[in-house]
Amino acid sequence: MTPLRLGYLYGFGAYLLWGFFPLYLKLLRPAGPLEILAHRIVWSVAFVALLLAALRNIAFLRALARRPRVLAGITVAAALIAVNWGTYIYGVNSDRVVETALGYFINPLVVVLLGVTVLRERLRRAQWVALGVGGLAVAVLTVDYGHVPYLALTLALSFGGYSLVKKRLGLPAAEGLFVESAVLALPALGYLGWLASSGGVQFGHVSATHTTLLVLAGAATAVPLLLFAGAANRLPLTNLGMIQYLAPILQLACGVLIFHEPMPPARLAGFALVWLALIVFTADAVRTARRTRIAARTNAPTPATTAAR
Repeated sequence: MTPLRLGYLYGFGAYLLWGFFPLYLKLLRPAGPLEILAHRIVWSVAFVALLLAALRNIAFLRALARRPRVLAGITVAAALIAVNWGTYIYGVNSDRVVETALGYFINPLVVVLLGVTVLRERLRRAQWVALGVGGLAVAVLTVDYGHVPYLALTLALSFGGYSLVKKRLGLPAAEGLFVESAVLALPALGYLGWLASSGGVQFGHVSATHTTLLVLAGAATAVPLLLFAGAANRLPLTNLGMIQYLAPILQLACGVLIFHEPMPPARLAGFALVWLALIVFTADAVRTARRTRIAARTNAPTPATTAAR
């Protein structure tokens, strides 16, 4: 199998798992969002530690301990992903899967906005149009919901910020996830201990299946991230960007078709504007990538010119 095909296989695998993740989270009730989040963190540490031990790749921790600025960046990334995970779990288990899907639809637009505000990047005209249409979509959805879609915006902003920090850190997927989860593990264990002492814990008190599913939350978190890393290393960024919409499409389908969440006309109009913004954004990205490839071929030295030099 070629690296490109393997990259597509990894990418579709990651986004399919993320797309159907609401079905998994629903099975974890009656555990509350914070208990689910704590188990997701603790079992992620355990799962990835076993994976790194199997790969004999623990030595990176010693090198990382001598890089305080990187550790500070990892702490920020850990806080952002904890907010993202906790918000997503709350949204799914409070029957707001459609709004969580909206968050991941608008995430690419938020990443572009962060590029402008944080990295001082300059946008092309089509990107400004996409942001404008996205802002209009949020306004329409605010009218529909009767309030700003804060849950969707929290998901988009937290994951956008997390992506920005991770891009600057440049850590491998497994190692990065392990350290991020390890940073959060102590507060998570403390919360689970307090919950057990207060008699509110659900772990081990519902059924054997429920307990097993909570334990498997670590693997359910790590596996799609590792698949995504495999895809990112093999696919061009524009190709990966095209398939990233698979996850929120599946999440939206879960919310409307499986969980029967409402989709009134005004909400549908808001989503349509979001999709229009993404079409403009994606078409511009594909066109720019194509021009870059053509320019690279045009400027590449031919064998004759190389020999002449």
